[in-house]
Order: sequence, then structure tokens, then C-alpha cells
Amino acid sequence: MGKKTTYVYIIGSTTGVLYTGITSDLAQRLQQHRTGAANGFSKRYGIARLLFCEAFEHPVDALKAERMIKGWRRSKKLELIRTMNPTFRDLSEDWRLG
Repeated sequence: MGKKTTYVYIIGSTTGVLYTGITSDLAQRLQQHRTGAANGFSKRYGIARLLFCEAFEHPVDALKAERMIKGWRRSKKLELIRTMNPTFRDLSEDWRLG
């Protein structure tokens, strides 16, 4: 059985609200956020723009990274996003999601 990549991601709303999550299927998870199928925080605040993602070979490493990022202040999360995405563009805008 092959290894499955696990992603830590940060999505944001147009008003600046951020959400950090973890998934093994990033495209499907983003689709869930965008259609409202993912109930809770992201649905309540309209969070659906992919601002940051990092792939991990081992799920336990991804889980550790997610917990670490969730513990950070907003300013540190914004710094992390800027390392990959200085213009805060939706990184998935060229993907075909659903």
C-alpha cells in the first residue's frame, strides 16, 4: 500500500478570517469548505481561499505542524503565508474543483 500525502493548509475569507486544517485530499476538502459541506467555523465565516499549504509524507508530522500553527498568533500565521504566497492569492484558483 502506497503512502498518502497529508496536507496542512490555511484558508481565509475576503474579510481576513483565517482557518488552519489538515487533510489527505486537499482539493476535496477545499470543495467542502466552498460548498458549505464543512459545517462549523469555515462555513460560518465564508472561509474558502487557499492561502498556504504544506505537504507531509507522514501524517503524524502534518498533525504536529497543524497543532503548532493553530497555537500561533495571527501575525505569525500571516508571516508564514507570506513565505509561500506574498500576494495572498488563492493558490487553488487555477484548479478545477467540482
